Amino acid sequence: MHTKTVQILWGCCLLWNLYISSSQAIYPGIKVRATQRALDYGVQAGMEVIEQMVKARNIPDLKGSETLEFLKVDYVNYNFSNIKVNAFSFPNTSLAFVPGVGIKALTNHGTTNISTNWEVKSPLFQDTGAADLFLSGIYFTGILILGRNSFGHPTLELQDCYAQISHAHVFFSGELSVLYNSFAEPMEKPILKNLNEMLCPIITSEVEALNANLSMLEVLTKIDNYTVLDCSLISSPEITENYIDLDLKGTFYPLDNLTDPPFSPVPFVLPERSDSMLYIGISEYFFKSASFAHFTTGAFDVTLSTKEISSHLVQNSQGIGNVLSRLADIYILSQPFMVRIMATEPPVISLLPGNFTLEIPASIVILTETENSTAETIVSMDFVASASVGLVILGQRLICSLSLNRFRLSLPESNRSNIEVLRFENILSSILHFGILPLANAKLQQGFSLPNPHKISFVNSDIEVLEHFLLISTDLQYETPLKQQPSFHGWEGLNLISGQWRGKSAP
Repeated sequence: MHTKTVQILWGCCLLWNLYISSSQAIYPGIKVRATQRALDYGVQAGMEVIEQMVKARNIPDLKGSETLEFLKVDYVNYNFSNIKVNAFSFPNTSLAFVPGVGIKALTNHGTTNISTNWEVKSPLFQDTGAADLFLSGIYFTGILILGRNSFGHPTLELQDCYAQISHAHVFFSGELSVLYNSFAEPMEKPILKNLNEMLCPIITSEVEALNANLSMLEVLTKIDNYTVLDCSLISSPEITENYIDLDLKGTFYPLDNLTDPPFSPVPFVLPERSDSMLYIGISEYFFKSASFAHFTTGAFDVTLSTKEISSHLVQNSQGIGNVLSRLADIYILSQPFMVRIMATEPPVISLLPGNFTLEIPASIVILTETENSTAETIVSMDFVASASVGLVILGQRLICSLSLNRFRLSLPESNRSNIEVLRFENILSSILHFGILPLANAKLQQGFSLPNPHKISFVNSDIEVLEHFLLISTDLQYETPLKQQPSFHGWEGLNLISGQWRGKSAP
């Protein structure tokens, strides 16, 4: 009986721990997936980057001493300096996912042409000159371990490095080149030995330098004067046989308050696809946190003067005179007035298959300035506006735009008599359609900067609205020669096309 009781208590504790751990699970606001196609393209584009980096790299001098028995010379001290890589070829290079571990890099049959200055000293002679070094049969393999540090930065480490050069041929130039070339072969073996000892330390050093750069990435990015966006990694990358997944926090915060919003992200799963190089899933939570952060900072509280309303209405409607005159007639306004529109609650985001909508609970107040410079409320009322969000990708930015679907208007409250709700609905519709929405869309033109490697642009992009998340499928294109250390960009900022919720990248 005692044993059975202990087993029951143990089972209860186990279930409780499972419940606690599941309730504390952290889910991403953004998921990024790179497929094998991205790795294959990375090999193609990466070779160009690596070639430029290697050509610009300062290679340490090669020094040594050898005995030339066939010349009966006890020793010859040599020094190869100013070593420059002029060209190299790695025709058989591949990257492959190692599930649960990292990315395996493999190259063989590589060749390299190197130019260098040389100096030799021996008891019999001393000389300097130039030489060309041809290396062939270059082989390298290693595993890049991808992880995450405590600050949410990605980390990179090289393990199981093995590098070897099979053949080296030295050709001396100069007045005595015939003599030197006659005993070049005995020097090729020590050159190979030194190079093979240097290769893995050099490669490891480069990976460590890249890892240092990754640790300096800005994971918290200022979006505008109201908010910042946290795109830190919330967990180590998940690596399968076919792809790597990165889970990013994807949360907006008020500029001066990094407290999490009063709601949590829910899990979502990217579809099993491999046709594109990159898949980016943007959850409903991402947009909800943006809505909440902007609401709490007062970003959705806008006051427009008659002049500001007129400027936008004139650009978008020929009926501005009628609209403003109707306002004046209804409320007997002989002086300039202001319109204040403010959200009363955070706008509600809804992502359903093929449908991205935004519902905005708001209040509109029309005020006029009295003779003593105080604002007098002429009329106020609450309304709920429903808008569709259109999407398109321009370059590396996700651009959004709003189009008004409908709005519901409550009974106006006014200190003036004879308020006609129907007439006010028509006027509010004109203000929203031709005044407020153009203002909002102008601000949305900045767009969200999508996470992408430096100098890599999105091509063949496709946008889908799925159940509670947005899916971007895209290929990558290397743009210009990279002459600086690779870096990564976060998110920074939203013109969308309305209609069917499946967009193509702009040409």
